[in-house]
Amino acid sequence: MAQAFDVIVIGAGPAGYIAAIRAAQLGLKTACIEEWKSPAGEPALGGTCLNVGCIPSKALLESSEQYEHTLKGLGDHGIAVSGVKVDVAKMVGRKEAIVSKMTKGIETLFRKNKIAWLKGHGKFVGRGAGGWQIEVSGGGPAEVAEAKAVIIATGSKARHLAGVPVDQNLVCDNVGALAFTAVPERLGVIGAGVIGLELGSVWRRLGSKVVILEALPGFLAAADETVAKEAWRIFTKEQSLDIRLGVTIGKVDITKRGVAVAYQQGGKDERLECDRLIVSIGRVPNTDGLGADAVGLKIDARGFIEVDDQCRTNLASVFAIGDVVRGPMLAHKGEEEGVMVAELIAGQKAHVNLETIPWVIYTSPEIAWVGRTEQQLKADGVPYRAGQFPFSINGRALGHGDTHGFVKMLAHSHTDEILGVHIINTHASELIAEAVVAMEFRAASEDIARIVHAHPSLSEVTHEAALAVSKRALNM
Repeated sequence: MAQAFDVIVIGAGPAGYIAAIRAAQLGLKTACIEEWKSPAGEPALGGTCLNVGCIPSKALLESSEQYEHTLKGLGDHGIAVSGVKVDVAKMVGRKEAIVSKMTKGIETLFRKNKIAWLKGHGKFVGRGAGGWQIEVSGGGPAEVAEAKAVIIATGSKARHLAGVPVDQNLVCDNVGALAFTAVPERLGVIGAGVIGLELGSVWRRLGSKVVILEALPGFLAAADETVAKEAWRIFTKEQSLDIRLGVTIGKVDITKRGVAVAYQQGGKDERLECDRLIVSIGRVPNTDGLGADAVGLKIDARGFIEVDDQCRTNLASVFAIGDVVRGPMLAHKGEEEGVMVAELIAGQKAHVNLETIPWVIYTSPEIAWVGRTEQQLKADGVPYRAGQFPFSINGRALGHGDTHGFVKMLAHSHTDEILGVHIINTHASELIAEAVVAMEFRAASEDIARIVHAHPSLSEVTHEAALAVSKRALNM
């Protein structure tokens, strides 16, 4: 007899496991299906984000930043060091320990909330008297579980170049790039998006000569142009990151010395030779093997599950969240959709405002924004005022010895409502939260300008940017 649940969540990444926890908190009998296995072959929760994405990449980013700071950033503090060297094995081991702690933590949360973890691959096989029938296979004999409601949270996977096999050794995606056992002397990266910049930055700081090939003619097209211009200057001029734009990738060959990439730039044939190549050209929704055809679940031409504003699919009591649906492929967006859907299933009112989802690129300095860019406002003919203030004259930033970047605030010319906030700074991921709160409550720039910010603190730069909207910045 099939196990019966109120809710089954397919996928235990950030969107899925948070949805399962919230459903269980609301008194719903909940199961979560997950097939992920660690490199040691052990079942693991957390999906791509915790295992080979957000968490391990940030661990390596921090380690590489500490190394570079030790080499270049301590002298001004009167601290002399010598004999600094990198132990990549230990660095990767630290990353793996953090991953293990986080994934084991989810197991603890599942036990605490009495969530059944069904190990294996989940797919729809039909609908019975007890609800939707989901087959679970791969973790032993196939079994069928039933649920009144199903939440699909199967995430995404790396997009690969056609005809270029990814062996996670010489040619890697995010998985292999997080598991190098040594620093490659020459590293090629295809794609100057979030993942390409973050991973390229890690290995550049550790000593690799990094070349990034980007198909688009412009840099960081999704970001505000002012921020993108500053980031380009810092990455290419100060950090010597070699980023080549407007590139068309040709043939990729494995050679005796590593990998060779033939490409065109400006009409000229070029060739990049590297020891390892990272392919980071985006991600695609992971809807293969879901059994969509068996139940008539609608999936669009790009592989995304079609949903409404509340993540409802075309099937009754079937929801989809996270990377498999429209909107940004961000873990925190998926988490909030998971909370919303669980609360809807329990009969509560819930929503997610996609307009106030923060974006962060964890380079050094970090780049973060929420809301609209200046170029978007111009294109749409929205009247606005802009205020900008640099970290270079902020006391706390000077004390840190890191004065890169600025905060830029955009507000409506007539109502003063904040329309967008853009930050480039080492602590941008933390500073952006104030802007998210303000925009969620539809605050005006004047509201931020009138709030007392601690002195000295980096948040004073946000305060000054708000003042600058009405041209009354106090410290510039």
